[in-house]
Amino acid sequence: MTDWPQIKSRRTIDISPWMKVIERAVEFTPGATPELYHAVGQQDYIAIVARTPDGTIPIVRQYRPAVERFTWELPAGLVDPGEAAAETCRRELMEETGFPALAVHDLGSFAPCTARLSNQVHSFFVECGPRAGDATVEAGIEVKLVTPAELAGLIRSGAFTLQLHIGALMLAGMRGHLDLAAFSTVR
Repeated sequence: MTDWPQIKSRRTIDISPWMKVIERAVEFTPGATPELYHAVGQQDYIAIVARTPDGTIPIVRQYRPAVERFTWELPAGLVDPGEAAAETCRRELMEETGFPALAVHDLGSFAPCTARLSNQVHSFFVECGPRAGDATVEAGIEVKLVTPAELAGLIRSGAFTLQLHIGALMLAGMRGHLDLAAFSTVR
């Protein structure tokens, strides 16, 4: 293992309660002039691939200002300070879909973007119980139950575009929770 590159300095700039900009001066070789790199600092977040008792997958539609449009996504959310990612998973699934988590399976934690983001995304597969009759979902969120083939159609059409969530679906398939072949039946 080498001692280079080295972080020569680090500065954090608070932008909002949800985001920081982290500036790092990186020296790549001994004596080289440090180069500045910037990353977005956020709390870790979670992505949930869930299956309801009837075998459908709940997805959510909400307005995303970053892309200036509505998008279909998996249920997801930020991990609160001091909260375990699996607990965030249970809480967010209920808040966004009204489905309780019966069994939560960890799919792994990964870097969402090694070039620009400094956090981790924790992905889970959840076996849901029946939706509570009095369940309500967060304001601004629409819930839809889809089959894997219908979800594949949404991905192909560009209505479901969040790459991190497409990756979570792949992880669920790799771990044997979803049949990825069902995603290839719609062209």
